[in-house]
Formats: sequence, C-alpha cells, structure tokens
Amino acid sequence: MKPHLICLDLDGTLLTDDKTIGNYTKRVIQKLKEDGHYVMISTGRPYRATVPYYKELKLNTPVVNFNGAFVHHPLDFDFKVLHKTLPQEVIKDIVEHIDKYDIKNIVAEVCDDIYFQYHDSVLMSEFFMGDPKIVTGDLRKSMSEEATTVLINTTEARIDYIRRAFDDVYAETVTHRRWGPNVAIIEIIKKGISKATGIEYVLDNLGLDKEYTIAFGDEDNDLQMLQYVTHGVALNNAIDDLKSVADDVTKYDNNNDGVGKYLNEYFNLNVNEGE
Repeated sequence: MKPHLICLDLDGTLLTDDKTIGNYTKRVIQKLKEDGHYVMISTGRPYRATVPYYKELKLNTPVVNFNGAFVHHPLDFDFKVLHKTLPQEVIKDIVEHIDKYDIKNIVAEVCDDIYFQYHDSVLMSEFFMGDPKIVTGDLRKSMSEEATTVLINTTEARIDYIRRAFDDVYAETVTHRRWGPNVAIIEIIKKGISKATGIEYVLDNLGLDKEYTIAFGDEDNDLQMLQYVTHGVALNNAIDDLKSVADDVTKYDNNNDGVGKYLNEYFNLNVNEGE
C-alpha cells in the first residue's frame, strides 16, 4: 500500500475523555509509521497543548493547529510556517462593542501567548497547559501582534445573537464556530481557514498525493477536513452532522480505541489487541 497521510483530531477522537491515548491505538500508530505512512495531528488546540501527544507518539510530521490557522513542523526548521492571523481592527471593534454584544470576556491567542480582556481565574485555568505567557488588559492596547484565534466568552442566551451579528458585520473577514456543546464560547479564526486548508498546505509542502489521505474527527470543526480527504472517518461518538458527510463511521468510540481499531482493519495490520 502506498504511503498515506493519516490526519488525527485530538479531543473526542484520538484522545479518550480523560485526555489520554489508548495503548492499542499507540501500537497501531507505531506500526503505521514503521510501514512508511505519515501520521499527523490536526487539531483546534494550540501547539503547547498538542506537543505532549506529539512526543508521546514520537511523530516526525507537521502539525495543524488552531483549526488550520497555524501549520508548522516542530522537527524541520526548513518547513515554511503557515500562520494566518485575524486583523487587529476586528478585535478592536469587538472590544468597542463588548457591552452591546453582552460579552463576558475575550481571549486572544497569538500562537502560544494568551491575552485576556478581563482577569478570570476560572477561564484562565482552561489555558494553563504548556505554561503560556498570559497578559491581562484592554486588548486594544496589550496586543502587539495580530491574533491567531479569538474566543468570545458570553452567555448561552446570547450565542446565536452574537453569531448572527458577526455574520452581518465580519462576513468577509472571519469564520466562527461554537467552541463546544456545553460551553458558551465562540471561536473566531480568519475566513477561509480550516483543517482542510492546513492539510492541503502539508500535502503541497511534503509532495504527497491527496489520493492517499485519511482523516478522523468527531466535531463540526472536522467537517471540512473529512470532506477534503479521500477517506473521511467520523468516530462512533461524533455529532450527527459529521457522520452524515463521512465516508465511514468507526465501530468503537474514542474511549475504546476507535481510531486504532479502525486503522488496524483498514490497513490490514494484524495488530493483536491482547499484546
């Protein structure tokens, strides 16, 4: 079988609910690497929250972070970094209308640096992985660089209102999505960016054939990725919208080596579960 690029989302896909990688899945991934395939992480996380898993799997491939807004190769300094940022004018405008939108807080990330509009120890605890630099204060003054991504912390009642308003005001500039089903946070990245564009960039830079691509995901930020690759796979625990566009759905969920068991069968690896 020709070398494939295998793209793996982290949360809810490769990772169990307790944020670990199943031992069986790790053994399958090791076998795939030994057979000459490329295994790559494609996640909405920043790199600082990705690197533990990158090292655990002993990967040597590029990484797609921030849903495609930041693509780099941790081990190859000749790999040209892709970094698509949000115009500072957008962030300034959101801050100026923070009361109108009923926004509780704004969090801007510049690669692995984090900027909070207001101090919030509870919200900040979500971002501590990787020991990032954290700055608190008016984003119109505290940020010297354009943001990779922006998170809008609001209330459940205002989620839809804010997203409609952003569609009206920033339709030509940003793409946004809800961060998670039970969290009132809206995530914003530059328009036209997705995990799919990140994967396309990697294929071009590594000279790989799109025909031999497979990707796994579970949430709405994986939609374009699964549609772009030749074989898109939704986890058993994925949202229905993702399952509807996927080429296949795993038999097992993220807590039961769904990725590993699927890959073992798909590539006919014969990795024994009992080893």
